[in-house]
Amino acid sequence: MKIPGPLIEGFHMGKLPRFVSWFLTLLLFLFHKGRYFLWLRRLHTHGKNPHCSSMASSDSNKEQVPSTTEDPEKKRKKEEKAREKQLKKEKFLQKQAERQQQAQQSSNASKKSEKKVVKRGVEDENPEDYVDPQTTSGEKKQMSRQMAKQYSPANVEKSWYEWWEKSGFFVADASSSKPPFVIVLPPPNVTGALHIGHALTAAIEDTMIRWRRMSGDNVLWVPGMDHAGIATQVVVEKKIMRERKLTRHDLGRENFVSEVWEWKNKYGGTILQQLRRLGASLDWSRECFTMDDKRSKAVTEAFVRLYEQGLIYRDLRLVNWDCVLRTAVSDIEVDYIDINEKKKLGIPGYDEQVEFGVLTKFAYPLEDNLGEIVVATTRIETMLGDTAIAVHPDDDRYRHLHGKYAIHPFNGRKIQIICDAILVKPEFGTGAVKITPAHDPNDFEVGKRKELEFINVFTDDGKINSNGGCSEFLGMPRFKAREAIKLALKNKGLYRGSENNVMRLGVCSRSNDIIEPMIKPQWYVNCNDLAKQALHVEENRNLEFIPKQYSDEWKRWLENIRDWCVSRQLWWGHQIPAWYVTLEDDVLKEFGAYSDHWVVGRNEEEARNEASKRYDGKKFHLAQDPDVLDTWFSSGLFPLSVLGWPDDTQDLKTFYPTSVLETGHDILFFWVARMVMLGLKLGGDVPFRKVYLHPMIRDAHGRKMSKSLGNVIDPIEVINGISLEGLHKRLEAGNLDPTELAKALEGQKKDFPNGIEECGADALRFALVSYTAQSDKINLDIQRVVGYRQWCNKLWNAIRFAMSKLGDDYIPPLNLIPNVLPFSCQWILSVLNKTISKTVMSLESFEFSKATTAVYSWWQYQLCDVFIEVIKPYFTGNDPKFASERRFAQDTLWFCLDNGLRLLHPFMPFVTEELWQRLPLARECKRAESIMICEYPSSMESWNNERVENEMDLIESAVKSLRSLAKERRDRRPAFVLCRTQEIREIINNHQQEIITLANLSSLTVITENDAVPSGYADVVVNESLSVYLELQGTNSAEVELGRIKKIDELKKQIERLEKIMNAAGYEEKVSSDIRAKNQEKLDSLKERLLLEETAGLNL
Repeated sequence: MKIPGPLIEGFHMGKLPRFVSWFLTLLLFLFHKGRYFLWLRRLHTHGKNPHCSSMASSDSNKEQVPSTTEDPEKKRKKEEKAREKQLKKEKFLQKQAERQQQAQQSSNASKKSEKKVVKRGVEDENPEDYVDPQTTSGEKKQMSRQMAKQYSPANVEKSWYEWWEKSGFFVADASSSKPPFVIVLPPPNVTGALHIGHALTAAIEDTMIRWRRMSGDNVLWVPGMDHAGIATQVVVEKKIMRERKLTRHDLGRENFVSEVWEWKNKYGGTILQQLRRLGASLDWSRECFTMDDKRSKAVTEAFVRLYEQGLIYRDLRLVNWDCVLRTAVSDIEVDYIDINEKKKLGIPGYDEQVEFGVLTKFAYPLEDNLGEIVVATTRIETMLGDTAIAVHPDDDRYRHLHGKYAIHPFNGRKIQIICDAILVKPEFGTGAVKITPAHDPNDFEVGKRKELEFINVFTDDGKINSNGGCSEFLGMPRFKAREAIKLALKNKGLYRGSENNVMRLGVCSRSNDIIEPMIKPQWYVNCNDLAKQALHVEENRNLEFIPKQYSDEWKRWLENIRDWCVSRQLWWGHQIPAWYVTLEDDVLKEFGAYSDHWVVGRNEEEARNEASKRYDGKKFHLAQDPDVLDTWFSSGLFPLSVLGWPDDTQDLKTFYPTSVLETGHDILFFWVARMVMLGLKLGGDVPFRKVYLHPMIRDAHGRKMSKSLGNVIDPIEVINGISLEGLHKRLEAGNLDPTELAKALEGQKKDFPNGIEECGADALRFALVSYTAQSDKINLDIQRVVGYRQWCNKLWNAIRFAMSKLGDDYIPPLNLIPNVLPFSCQWILSVLNKTISKTVMSLESFEFSKATTAVYSWWQYQLCDVFIEVIKPYFTGNDPKFASERRFAQDTLWFCLDNGLRLLHPFMPFVTEELWQRLPLARECKRAESIMICEYPSSMESWNNERVENEMDLIESAVKSLRSLAKERRDRRPAFVLCRTQEIREIINNHQQEIITLANLSSLTVITENDAVPSGYADVVVNESLSVYLELQGTNSAEVELGRIKKIDELKKQIERLEKIMNAAGYEEKVSSDIRAKNQEKLDSLKERLLLEETAGLNL
């Protein structure tokens, strides 16, 4: 009987397919031990070993004698165990060898290896190597020997600005032959600190300035400050009242103005220092102030010239009057409160709140005992100045009263009943309207049309004056008089009740006082001809608005422009260069009594000479107008005055007109229009060729930023970071009342529960510029700024990686020859080239958000996510087969970083300067001192490669699909790629290394439709020519199948919808042939995709 041994006799493993032989060997190994013992038992039973020699067999029949030699059976057991052990060892070694081979191809293994090296090197690190040495202010920054392991905004952004400024990089040269590019910074108020609107302006303008400087232009960016007449005067008045309990009138004009100058010199430069912190590369050598000597000279000259040309005149007109500040204020300084019903408000100077939103009715007695006429008003206190009652000429109720008179109940004045079809609406109220020409804009126009008397019944501080004609109310504050008059009307039996009234209430943004329309003699600029010129240059495209939507608003406003009141009853500002002449023989000696007694001059001597000519031989006295000019007058001259006008300076010749005005659309008319009108008239040309109007910033919820909401964002707090407690302290230090403070504190807790993280100037700038695509409003979310700060860390790590791979001795070449480079290098240069073109094109068209998107996408998604990952295998070990690729990758990486940092610099000046300074210097090349004076990248025709980009698009699509199958798991698994065309198969075969690296695969097999796909693989259809398969693990298969079912259902629904449309009655007749063809094409495509999805999971 033949007893089988541990192996099958006559079995030749080499004759079977390799995977079959592996499988059988595994089975034999698993059952080897059990079969071995079975074989021994059979051997013992038959007393025979087929593997022993005949001598051994015969010896077994001899008499056995005890011996010291080893028992053969024990020996055999030992030998079998040894063979079994050896077999296990060989299989273990075989598996280890396979694992090591896979590990060498694995990017994960390289990462682990690098981490181990880093950990082993920690003990050898010197912490001081990662710390920047101390840098003397103004000197070039001393950087640490080793790059810090994490980006720190505070460390990166220190020292660079002082060096840039001291090195003169910001200074423009008026004698340069380079093309000029000029921006005048909208002058911030001297009282202000940097707010988020200033930060947006500075970020956008500095982006343009740095880009143009790097592009070779002669760049000038002029800084300046506005004296901010009302705002500054209010601040200093509050200061002296708080510290000394004095008013400005107690000090007198001269002493008060001295106090303001002292305050300005001590505190006025805060915002300019904050602009430096933001990185604004302004030419500080040309810094100016709207009230310095040169600008004051320009203001005086402008007023005199406009007066001599008949464009400035003095007139008695209605103005927005602030009774607290005792001055007229401009429209931009008036905020409006919408009131829908009775509402009480706190008013400065009143102990009790005042009620608004009430329409009060009262009766005027008619003469000749004709009865009464009832009128209604929201400001009953102004009835003391009524000079007429208007009715509609077609209102039958009052036809019998035309031309009759009512009698004023408090002063007996006769009040005519007039007809006015323009003002009166019979259906509103009683159909009869009281007319107070001196205290209402509509009534003022009626007064001019009907030649009515204008009676001002208020003093400058808002009290009833003697013109009111009733001693009962004389000296009474206007809102107290309101209640007193109502009570007096009741006592006279003339009160007819009240009702809720919807209204808009004007409030001064400086004092919170209720604006009082009041008639005052003021200086005005005649704007009719000036506006026509401004319209003409826009229509002839000598002036361009961006976005274009504001052109229509520009036209609408200029076509309906009103004359500009330039008088302000303040002490801080440019005193109007006009003198009132009081003649010795004048009957009325009061200042300003005669409207034709005014002379204008550059100084008192000129005014005296003019008066002498006009009043030849007469004795007179001169007194300068105490009023000052509207702040917008000096601001309107700014593009001229900052360049030296009215003097014929070299700056004016070289840099006027300026290139771009960048500002908020909210001051399009208050400032932009006035600059254009004055520039054309006094400078002979528009002050700028283009106007870019940025959006207004709101909070993340779209609300206007307000201290009372607690949502005001301080740019410096975003740059440096601040705790919630710090935010609270800033609010508590303000002047909010307890109710508003509680609301604001709660708002801060909700929006900034952990305070604001330190973001740095670069991240803030980039975020603000990226937001500019949002039309007319920006909803600023601080988390977006935080995201860009984290992105800076990615840039930092990209340079750290590069420095580790370039090495200390690396010297970059002067240029690259793309067609000899590896595929990935050709690709990154080609997409970099496109990014450069997109960025420059976007900057030229003022599409700043598109520029940031282009730069960000290249750095994030192409350089960091793809190129750096793809080239990592070249630097794993010192495999000689990657020697040339390694060198090419180093050169390409350096070129990418150099161009990429220069491309990004205008948006993020600090981090790009720091990182660029760390890059190795190219061979035989003298590098610029700073990145900011380097050449801005320009596209290279030789870098374009559409074929390579298309192939990489296919690779990225495959990788994206494989990653979607892998979900969040990062373990390396085998994959298959099914190619349905020869062209696709060649591309995938040529780029297996890139796919394996980017998709984190253990292996990749390329198959065709004729090949079988093993079961246990999830798949995705990439496109009609390509599908990918990834080995399943765990519950992944169920998730994939569920996703496939959903996709199939959606495709079926789309097909059903489209077929329903195409099968509808009249489809062929009603739908054009082009649309029918497109629908058929779409249907065919959907059906093809459905077929691919339904068959995707099957073994082919």
